[in-house]
Amino acid sequence: MRLSKIYQEAIKKGIEADPRGKEAIDRILKERKKEFETLPEEKKEFFDEDSLFNPFSDSRILWGDKNSNIHSVIVGIDVEGPELLLVDRLKERGTDIDLVISHHPEGKAYANFYEVMDLQIDVLKKQGVNLSVAENMLSERKAQVERRVGAANHLRSIDVARWLDIRFMCLHTPADNLAYRYIERQIRKKSPSNLGEIIDILMEIPEYKEAARNNNSPKIFIGSPKSKVSKVHIEFTGGTEGPQDIYSKLSSSGVDTIIAMHQSEEHFKQCKKEHINVIVASHIASDTLGVNLMLDYLTSKEKLKIYEFSGFRRFSHKK
Repeated sequence: MRLSKIYQEAIKKGIEADPRGKEAIDRILKERKKEFETLPEEKKEFFDEDSLFNPFSDSRILWGDKNSNIHSVIVGIDVEGPELLLVDRLKERGTDIDLVISHHPEGKAYANFYEVMDLQIDVLKKQGVNLSVAENMLSERKAQVERRVGAANHLRSIDVARWLDIRFMCLHTPADNLAYRYIERQIRKKSPSNLGEIIDILMEIPEYKEAARNNNSPKIFIGSPKSKVSKVHIEFTGGTEGPQDIYSKLSSSGVDTIIAMHQSEEHFKQCKKEHINVIVASHIASDTLGVNLMLDYLTSKEKLKIYEFSGFRRFSHKK
């Protein structure tokens, strides 16, 4: 499969699973096309043309010829300089690796990954949060993340890939969307009545079993196994954590339980203040779930040899 095909198929699958729905995504892409077409010629060179078909700012081909044929892929959750040096060493020793895929964004995909946070507005709206409240709160949180991300050395790992001539790409929100939809379906299908039953649901999933074997199992952070569950909010996609103040709005809309990939101390304190139960499902296991679902899709298109590293473990969910 060509590198460009892997990229396009991953974006296509991410759009299919996006909480905003295809109609909303089509509208976003149409607006970006209009924006590009109305730019003065001298500014078009700075426009990210991938955004004309890819609504996920945190997922890009970072280095390599898009027309390269890919037969083998090494996949990791975090890939930076050390991991790329390992790949180079593996290739020297005879391991056939055509492409490195990182889940978390690097390079230009990290530089403005905060743009994908707009996705959270639709997720919050579906939970009953007032649309303008969600937009305003998200806007402030995005600005915080933008200020933090702006100081990073974005091209550090890309330069390693460039010097070693290693094809490199990252797939973040498309994979997170798949994990979000998967957990959403499991919760809807099994309709847990308490937190203990949610833990049981998660522990049926191989990625979480593997995490438990390594002392990083899903945990109840607020509440007890017998705490009752009525309305669950899943924090699995949208780039990073949303605004801390949103939990009072979620509580008012009837949300009593959060299932999150991870949670900062500040977000934890806000949930506790609002008496919202919290389950942290294990960050890397949740990321791995989304990546595995994406790989299931990509390997259904064409055979790919998959290698694991940097916290990723391959499990197939094909029926």
